[in-house]
Amino acid sequence: MSRISERFRVLRGRGERALVPFITAGDPDLATTEAIILALAESGADLIELGVPFSDPIAEGPTIQRASERALRRKTSLRGVLGLVKGLRPKVELPLVLMGYANTFYAMGEENFARAAAEVGVDGIIVVDLPPEEGATLFTEAEKRGIDAVLLAAPTTTAARREMLARRTRGFLYYVSLTGVTGARAALAQGIRESVGAVRKVSPIPVCVGFGVSTPEHAREIAEYADGVVVGSALVDRIASAASREEAVDGAARFVAELKAGMRVH
Repeated sequence: MSRISERFRVLRGRGERALVPFITAGDPDLATTEAIILALAESGADLIELGVPFSDPIAEGPTIQRASERALRRKTSLRGVLGLVKGLRPKVELPLVLMGYANTFYAMGEENFARAAAEVGVDGIIVVDLPPEEGATLFTEAEKRGIDAVLLAAPTTTAARREMLARRTRGFLYYVSLTGVTGARAALAQGIRESVGAVRKVSPIPVCVGFGVSTPEHAREIAEYADGVVVGSALVDRIASAASREEAVDGAARFVAELKAGMRVH
């Protein structure tokens, strides 16, 4: 059983839902990213998504686009992110998932990347622009080494394809809650509960909901019916607006603690 699957098993036993914060690696620098991850792990995070910066992040809204730009200006690379994971692994037991774009991983080579990621302790990958039909080699190389290839479904996904994705994904299914790019929203999209319920009818795989989740109230609502909640832009905004490393770490930790406090299902 992978570290991701084990985490969901433990949470289900407790009657809890997973809080999955997303941050962009290298924003504002890798040392601060490490400090933030350590703080998030202490503040209630259950899995952590590390965004690998990319020059053309087509699924991202302005907040995460700017975070990628800042990280790239600091020369953050995939190898640098893997080095970050290597340094974190002895200190953090939580699953660490890399989220990025296909070109970044292909530039290293599918087998080379999978080997390097497994060696440092990466638990999962989410490749936003790579459907399973096109990513078979990368996903197979990763899974051979114990790395879960997490797939995405969206409101526009047909019922037949949603069933295929639910059966093919590993670790969990990432449900994109809206059509459009990432970004904090004032209100959740409609129909999320029904879509999560449709996945449950065809697969026992955990379902995590992301895109547009911005407040503790949003997280609490989604936790009523999904296995996990992904929060990215609202957290990245807090990091970006901080005046110092200490303020960024403390602000991120407080926000994650607030999100997690409202998610426990009784």
